Amino acid sequence: MGNVLIYLEQADGALRPAALSAITFARAVHKAQGGKLLFLLIGDNVGGAANQAATFGADAVLKVEAPALKHYLAETYAPIVARVAKEQGASFVGGTSTSVGKDLLPRVAGLLDAGLAPDISGVLSARQFRRATNAGNVYQTLEITSPVAVVSARQTEFPRAAASGSSSPVSAVAPGDIDARGAEFVELQTQKRDRPDLTEARIVVSGGRGMKDGKNFAQIEQICDVLGAAMGASRAACDAGMVPNDLQVGQTGKVVAPDLYIAIAISGAIQHLAGMKGSKVIVAINKDAEAPIFQLADYGLVAQWEKALPELLSELKRVKSA
Repeated sequence: MGNVLIYLEQADGALRPAALSAITFARAVHKAQGGKLLFLLIGDNVGGAANQAATFGADAVLKVEAPALKHYLAETYAPIVARVAKEQGASFVGGTSTSVGKDLLPRVAGLLDAGLAPDISGVLSARQFRRATNAGNVYQTLEITSPVAVVSARQTEFPRAAASGSSSPVSAVAPGDIDARGAEFVELQTQKRDRPDLTEARIVVSGGRGMKDGKNFAQIEQICDVLGAAMGASRAACDAGMVPNDLQVGQTGKVVAPDLYIAIAISGAIQHLAGMKGSKVIVAINKDAEAPIFQLADYGLVAQWEKALPELLSELKRVKSA
């Protein structure tokens, strides 16, 4: 079979955490398929990220740089990925199922006339993959029979890779003709927070509709600050306007798999569980002893959050200052 080409996301001169998960995914595919393992980075100035990628044991790291590629546009990035795949003899093209990956890889598959397996959670063989569906309660086996396979991996199912200690060659690839086809980057709007990104945090503390009012999330924010955690919320809490929608954890929100997930006043609807069931340790605080969240939790406390949170915050501060 051919080579394995993996697109790695980068920002501010470094690999994004999603790229480290992509490398773990890439190693599993490469072990099953063989051939050369190639990493691809695209942007305006990706030298630092490319040098970082070179420490993860690939046969080669390819970088495509041009001022017109400073900001991601599927119209400019997808043709480059497809062209590099052809030039490098890649029979497998992959990445992670981030917002960029979900936008980019289907376009690449179209340009390569390749089969697409999106958001997979496991590698069964070089052409067979496991994918969760029905809120994580059913697993499909997807098989790609086309000469080239394009696959995106769910970031939370593949742990962040560690550097291998080796050093791969880094090569520059000409960007070629860059045609945005009328698309134009206008503006990047971001919300700056002092806390970690929800999908990349190692600790997440989420609140549900049981918090009753948005102002009560201030107590969760205090716990997040002590733990260095990201704050999340259930869909019900977001729909009720208690917190912004970008904090939603769940099947229709963000999928997280931190080392520690603390669910406060969240009953455990199946849609929410689908977004956090991959967490290593789950702690639940809920007044209802029959709440479904307790079936998944490693540790559970049946209590009113109004009483439990002040005590938890006090104890966390005591331990941290000790």
